[in-house]
Order: sequence, then C-alpha cells, then structure tokens
Amino acid sequence: MDIAYLVATVLAAAAALLAAGIDVVRAEWVRENMRAYGVPVSWLTPLAVVKALGGAGLLAGLAFPPIGVAAAAGLVLYFLGAVVTVIRARYYAHIGYPLPYLALAAASLGLFVAS
Repeated sequence: MDIAYLVATVLAAAAALLAAGIDVVRAEWVRENMRAYGVPVSWLTPLAVVKALGGAGLLAGLAFPPIGVAAAAGLVLYFLGAVVTVIRARYYAHIGYPLPYLALAAASLGLFVAS
C-alpha cells in the first residue's frame, strides 16, 4: 500500500468524521450557513450520516479496497454537491469551506486509482 494513499485516506476519513460530528452537534454557524444556502436545517442529521458513513468507508477500505473506492467516490460527489450548493446560493466567499474536504476525498480516490 502506498504511503501517500494511506495518509490521504486517513486524513480524508478524519475530516469527514469531524465534519459529521460538527453537523451532529448542530453548531450555530453551521445552521446559519445552511439557512443562507437554502438548505433546511432538518437535513443536518442525514447529511452527517452520509459524511460519517463515507469516513468509516474510507477506513474500512484500507482492509477491503472496493469499499474505500466507493466511499471516496461518494464523498467526492457529496462535496462537489456542497460546492455547487454554495455557488448556487451565491456565497462565493464560503467556497473555501467544502474545498479541503473535496480535495482530500479526491486525493484518496486518485491515489488509489494511480496505485
């Protein structure tokens, strides 16, 4: 297993799990952003579940690679959707929030494919 893939995957998993935890505790700044983007606050829990499953899937993928590939692809799509949501809401200054998560998930996926 390539060290770069391992590091990118663990970082992507940690980031996704941290983001899920922030959604679960419903931090005020997250709720404000969701409202500003036009996303119902009631979606926080389902979105947290998706992120948590993606992070757990990345870690499980270290033992069974097909799960990791599916999780990385799912997280890439999820965070692309987050970028589109921010752009659609015209909060261009907030575009930097989902990009690091997207980059980590894409790095995990890309490094797996490259190895």
